[in-house]
Amino acid sequence: MVSSQPKYDLIREVGRGSYGVVYEAVIRKTSTRVAVKKIRCHAPENVELALREFWALSSIQSQHPNVIHLEECILQKDGMVQRMSHGSSSSLYLQLVETSLKGEIVFDPRSAYYLWFVMDFCDGGDMNEYLLSRKPSRKTNTSFMLQLGSALAFLHKNQIIHRDLKPDNILISQTRMDASNLEPTLKVADFGLSKVCSTSGLNPEEPVNVNKCFLSTACGTDFYMAPEVWEGHYTAKADIFALGIIIWAMLERITIVDTETKKELLGSYVKQGTEIVPVGEALLENPKMELLIPVKKKSMNARMKQLIKEMLAANPQDRPDAFELELRLVQIAFKDTNWDT
Repeated sequence: MVSSQPKYDLIREVGRGSYGVVYEAVIRKTSTRVAVKKIRCHAPENVELALREFWALSSIQSQHPNVIHLEECILQKDGMVQRMSHGSSSSLYLQLVETSLKGEIVFDPRSAYYLWFVMDFCDGGDMNEYLLSRKPSRKTNTSFMLQLGSALAFLHKNQIIHRDLKPDNILISQTRMDASNLEPTLKVADFGLSKVCSTSGLNPEEPVNVNKCFLSTACGTDFYMAPEVWEGHYTAKADIFALGIIIWAMLERITIVDTETKKELLGSYVKQGTEIVPVGEALLENPKMELLIPVKKKSMNARMKQLIKEMLAANPQDRPDAFELELRLVQIAFKDTNWDT
């Protein structure tokens, strides 16, 4: 471990949550803007979330325009820093891994341990803030659908199941907008609950099929969770369900209100009497329930309606995989001139 001169200048705080603090920053040498997420490693759950994000983003060998890029991750103990690398034999890194596995802090609690994630800076807020502050736009809806389909296909190709897809975790970058590209760039972010499906079996070189990688930890955000996630036995098809909720809500501007923050959020739901219930929970109780899609007449054509219904199928085997989904979204966007009427 070595002491180091600061490589980044923090400009301002742009977000804060239970995970830590996010800052807008600049790289001193190039003046390039970046986002820096600072996570305090004072509790096992914080360490686990941070390591999951690090493992997912550092496992990707190539970049994708619609997935947040991890520039580097820095581990700080008191005044000393070191760059973190996957599979490192550093004692500090191994202590973090052990903390995550055991569920208890294994290092000196009197020391200040922090992880600093340096990532793309997104100047347009999240998907909720961007869309709900503007009038509905067919061009924006089309662009966002295609970008989300492309991002999910990329993640699943790289054996990553996100597990917490929602508009809050989809960031907007407007910095590269020009005359030829008037729509902003989406970036799927927040990989704290993600799972990298490791190779197994006789041939470790053979890519893993994420649709056959079964997970059991029920996690995510209620209104975007697939029925099988509530049961604790699911695959990457749960991401398809979450994206179905997001796209349906985006096209029809269906919103819910967060009871804690009172913030309006894009999200579809089922109404049961005076209660609103997450679609996944309702389908778990009644798998044969027919979803009312679209809610508003003429908001989408038959092919778009059919695709969303398939994405939200109670049985995950009836949902398209991410690669079929990407192809069908492209076909709808470019072949159906009136897909949203």
